[in-house]
Amino acid sequence: MSLKNVRLEVMQHLEKDVESLIEKYLIPIDKIWQPTDFLPDSESDSFYDDVREIRELSKDLPYDFWVVLVGDMITEEALPTYESWLMDVEGVDQVGRNSWGKWVRHWTAEENRHGDVLNKYLYLSGRVNMREIEKTTQHLIADGFDIGTDRDPYKNFIYTSFQELATYVSHNRVGKMAREKGNRSLARMCNIIAGDEMRHHHAYSEFVERIFAVDPNQMMIAFQTMMKQKITMPAHFLRESGNEIGTAFEEFSNTAQRIGVYTSADYVDILEKLIARWEIGNIKNLSDDAEKARDYLMKLPDRMKRLADRMRIPENSYQFKWVEPASLK
Repeated sequence: MSLKNVRLEVMQHLEKDVESLIEKYLIPIDKIWQPTDFLPDSESDSFYDDVREIRELSKDLPYDFWVVLVGDMITEEALPTYESWLMDVEGVDQVGRNSWGKWVRHWTAEENRHGDVLNKYLYLSGRVNMREIEKTTQHLIADGFDIGTDRDPYKNFIYTSFQELATYVSHNRVGKMAREKGNRSLARMCNIIAGDEMRHHHAYSEFVERIFAVDPNQMMIAFQTMMKQKITMPAHFLRESGNEIGTAFEEFSNTAQRIGVYTSADYVDILEKLIARWEIGNIKNLSDDAEKARDYLMKLPDRMKRLADRMRIPENSYQFKWVEPASLK
């Protein structure tokens, strides 16, 4: 049987449990938070006063902070790309509306609120160039992405397990910085987004655990493959208006590293957490190829730490069109 057919068979085997996993990891729409819970009520007489408060508190946040918040928001707003990609994974049936397709739709519906709330906050803050941000967002959706997973569910679930934890780290750190500057409303907003990302991380990690239980050899090799080629961030094609694909991503990443929102050390830490969670060192009866893959994975964190220690991040801020220093004075 081909690898593709094996993966499809495994996905069909696991599908019987997806409904219960939806109940375990996703929150019913009537119970979950909505963006308006964290933003001024436009029907309230206090709306303009609340907006003025946002604008005043926003003045205390520095340039690099706004760059990272904008980049995080744009990444969240590119959700159409992520949904269409996951809907094309082997075993996910959009036409037949199977349980895997239901997971993707419900996961997307939860994630969609993140970009909504951050977008509206940025608009009300008066600190950023929303038109340039909107053009970057449109570019990112139009350009799409290639995260190196193809239609392989094993690789895709490795990717999402990693990426959801990475977005948790980023949103959580931004929230802490906002709180340190006295902006409690923005901090609460970022923290609740981070909470969603952590829930989703646990969900995708459990998907991987379940695959390890039935197909450990190929799951191990898929894990090795994803880490060999490195986890590509979903916004790696990020660009500003008038620029080439990907030109803005490196500078955005440098900014996030410079202020400690998401660093190369965090990348290694996430890898170590996944190795521990999936008990990679304890999996039994592996094939020779899978044993080699495991050996590679177990040694990888130390190798990556040595590389991370040698990295040098530019000290000077790149001038993004999204955030104009004059608007921060």
